[in-house]
Amino acid sequence: MTTFADRPNTAVLVVDVQEGVVANAHDRQRVIQTINSLTSRARDADVPVIWVQHADDELVEGSADWALAADLDTADNEPVVHKNFGDSFEDTTLEAELHRLAVGKLIITGAQTDACIRNTLHGAIVRGYDTVLVSDAHTTDDYSEYGMPPADKVIAHTNMYWGFQSAPGRTAEVSDAASLAFSPRASVTD
Repeated sequence: MTTFADRPNTAVLVVDVQEGVVANAHDRQRVIQTINSLTSRARDADVPVIWVQHADDELVEGSADWALAADLDTADNEPVVHKNFGDSFEDTTLEAELHRLAVGKLIITGAQTDACIRNTLHGAIVRGYDTVLVSDAHTTDDYSEYGMPPADKVIAHTNMYWGFQSAPGRTAEVSDAASLAFSPRASVTD
């Protein structure tokens, strides 16, 4: 029940699944396979897929590490949003894309769970969007050698706490990819 009365559609957002971001990510191949299956099902239901690509001093735009992961099944006609901050909305074209597509609900996948995924989830809900975190379609690196929890625990914690988020007129959900059902995109005129 998004706060956007004129945005009945849902979109799948794939955040930062780039060569340099997921090179050492936990369960990388399975997560990418899950994202590929999910985006294929979304396309079959005429649900938009939007790709997000991060750049910064360490992830240089145009570099091999910056490129979307080669084993992703992307489509040429799908929007790519370029960002420089953790939140995929911050100083990007994402909001304009979502407005154009009449999207009020986001299904969020990608990397890194403990950074850009969390930032984008919070950015979406505070801006009025309903959110669904796909529990088996996000990942992160293992930073346990630096005193952090192992990657699988970071992912599990994020899945647990996101399901308890809420905001007036918005929903925050967690679902595995197989349980998601897509409704075809509504026709919206200006």
